[in-house]
Amino acid sequence: MTLRLAGPLLLVGAGKMGGALLEGWLRQGIDPGTIFIRDPALPPEVQTLAARHQIAASDAPDLSAPPSVIVIAVKPGLVGALMPDLEPLIGEGSVVLSIAAGRTLATLSHSLPSGTAVVRAMPNVAASVGRSMTVACANAAVTRDQALECTMLLEAIGEVVWIDDESLLDAITAVSGSGPAYVFLLAECLAEAGRAAGIDAELAGKVARATVEGAGELLRQSDLSPRELREKVTSPQGTTEAALQILMGEDGVQDLLTRAIAAAAKRSSELSS
Repeated sequence: MTLRLAGPLLLVGAGKMGGALLEGWLRQGIDPGTIFIRDPALPPEVQTLAARHQIAASDAPDLSAPPSVIVIAVKPGLVGALMPDLEPLIGEGSVVLSIAAGRTLATLSHSLPSGTAVVRAMPNVAASVGRSMTVACANAAVTRDQALECTMLLEAIGEVVWIDDESLLDAITAVSGSGPAYVFLLAECLAEAGRAAGIDAELAGKVARATVEGAGELLRQSDLSPRELREKVTSPQGTTEAALQILMGEDGVQDLLTRAIAAAAKRSSELSS
């Protein structure tokens, strides 16, 4: 399905996540002439992409009309200084879509005209391969059509889920936003454990990486729950069961992850305040 919006699209910040969004939108067939990028220091790969598609990019792009959607993809620390500059650009039907971590709907709305439609979303690093898990929430001013526009923009980088309770985003950030790092750590630890068991370091790394990739793909394609898949591959008194008795024992993986998620959620809440 070709991606179409009611008006221009302004992307503020075109770093890793902003660049991933841009690539996704172009894959979805959006008209490049409707995209404007505001970023004083475009990464070389985004410069090349913008030039190839003749997308206007500068520190103050000249929009043809008030934007339908303003996507904020800058680092959280830059949001406060940025918001007042966006106020003159907002039209009657504009919606502000922010993917800046830790910036609440109230914080985002503070420097914008009263009644501005604002959406807050939390994607993750898998956006770079079109496989992000993004969770979004909206303020009361967001219309059904604006929510649909934001959904289409976010679906260009993966799956999208909407929630009504913004307070859940701290925990969701801890699970989904930071989650890929936990999986990378698992692959790292698998490789190191294999090396400790006598496998050559290069081979251990290759085997661990392929194992995590394959298990993830199986999980994606299967209708079974993670628990059902685990039980299905665990033979009684077999090698997998021997390992799981350690991993699922006292102070095992579940306890570690529960504490890790709590720590990440607490930090997200601190950043939000």
